[in-house]
Amino acid sequence: MMNNTALPEKMTVIAISEPGEPSVLKPEQRVVPKPGDGEILIRVRAAGINRPDVFQRKGLYPAPPGASDLPGLEVAGEVAAVGENVKRWQVGDRVAALTPGGGYAEYCLTHETNALPIPRDLTFLEAAAIPETFFTVWHNVYQRGGLKEGETLLVHGGSSGIGTTAIQLAKALGSKVIATAGSAKKCAACTLLGAVRSVNYCDEDFVEAVKEETDGHGADVILDMIGGDYIERNYEAAAMDGRIVQIAFLKGPRATVDFSLIMRKRLTHTGSTLRPRSVAFKARIATELEAHVWPLLAAGRISPVMDEAFPLEEAWRAHERMEDGAHIGKIVLNVA
Repeated sequence: MMNNTALPEKMTVIAISEPGEPSVLKPEQRVVPKPGDGEILIRVRAAGINRPDVFQRKGLYPAPPGASDLPGLEVAGEVAAVGENVKRWQVGDRVAALTPGGGYAEYCLTHETNALPIPRDLTFLEAAAIPETFFTVWHNVYQRGGLKEGETLLVHGGSSGIGTTAIQLAKALGSKVIATAGSAKKCAACTLLGAVRSVNYCDEDFVEAVKEETDGHGADVILDMIGGDYIERNYEAAAMDGRIVQIAFLKGPRATVDFSLIMRKRLTHTGSTLRPRSVAFKARIATELEAHVWPLLAAGRISPVMDEAFPLEEAWRAHERMEDGAHIGKIVLNVA
C-alpha cells in the first residue's frame, strides 16, 4: 500500500504531441499530480480506450476547462493518495473510475464520487473497461431513453464497447435487444451476448428486420452512435412513442429527414455527451450504477467484453486497433 508521502515525483504519460494520426501519441514524463479537495489520486493499472480519445487526438474534441489535456476517460487501479474531505476511500482501495481526462498515465486524478469499487474478482484490465461504457449506457438508455422491462431496444454498433454493454444490461434487466453490426463475426458476438436478432447492416435493412422481429411494433428505444442517414431510418424503425437517443455521429451530424414521423409516431429524439457534465451529475449516475448494475457484475450476470490490451507506451497501436474497426468489445491499456 502506498500513502500520501510515498509517491514518485514523476510519472510516464501519453501525450498528444500535435493533432493527427495515432503516431502523435508520445510517452513523456510529467509531475505526479496532487489530489485537491474531494479528489483521489489513482495509481493506474489499466486505462480504457474510447472513441472520444480518438477525436481528442485529432483535435476535434478538446478537454473541458480544468481537465487534464491527456486523453483517457476511464481507469482502474489503487487509491494512491486522498485529498481533503475524502470520505469514502482509503489508500490501497481498488477502484474503477470515470475521469475528466488524464487516464493515459501512471497516476490520474478524479473526484471521489466518480469512482466505484471494482466488482467481484475482475482484473484491473476488465475493470478499466467498465466506467465510460456503463455510465454512458445507463444515462442514455435508462435515464434518457427510459427503457422498461418488456420493451425492445435497438442498439447500433452492437459489437462496440458501448454496444456490448447495452446488449448485456438490457437483457439482464428484462428487455428484448436487436443489434446491428458490420460482419457475420460481430453479429455472432452480439447474439451470444443476448441479442434476439443481430443485423449485418452490410447486407440487411435494419428497419425491415426490426419490424419483422417485433411483429410491426418497432423499437421502443434506439441507441444510436451512427447518425447520418440512420437518423431517418431510426424514425422508421421506432415504435409509437419511441425514444431515439443519440450518443455520437460516426456518419456525420447532418441528414435529410422526414420530420413528420416525429409527429405521427409521437417520437422523442434526444442525446447527450458525458465528459463535460458536472462531477455531481456523474456522481448521481455512479450511485444508480452501484445500486442497480454493480450487483449484476458481482454476480457474473454481465461482464465487460474484452478485445485487446496494449502497453501504455503503445497507445498508438490501441488507437490503430480502434480505427480499423475490427475490434469486438473494449480495447484497454495495460499500465501496471
